[in-house]
Amino acid sequence: MKTISTKRAPGAIGPYSQAIQVGEFVYTSGQLGLDPATGAFPEGGIKEQTRQSLSNVKAILEEAGLSMANVVKTTVFMADMGDFAEMNSVYAEFFTEPYPARSAVAVKTLPKNALVEIEVVAVKN
Repeated sequence: MKTISTKRAPGAIGPYSQAIQVGEFVYTSGQLGLDPATGAFPEGGIKEQTRQSLSNVKAILEEAGLSMANVVKTTVFMADMGDFAEMNSVYAEFFTEPYPARSAVAVKTLPKNALVEIEVVAVKN
């Protein structure tokens, strides 16, 4: 087991890692749409937070020597399922076929009152 960590994504604010590699698999923790340089959400709404969340995921995967093409499963947590279409339009910018499997759920509240949090599982090919 190996810990993956980068300053190009927000640091863990509790007893967890940005990601863990086990064998050929990398499991990321959920990434909020926080800018790692400022610790704040980008101006705007769900689209901007989704873009930053996935940029954070991408940075963590790159630290592990992977890319978004290595992602096999995503889980998207949203504060409001009414934001699904806008989230999905940005999400589609980060993935190509074959698309990873995905779950998307609405939750009552996310940390820091975020609009979206995304975690992934990636595999080295």
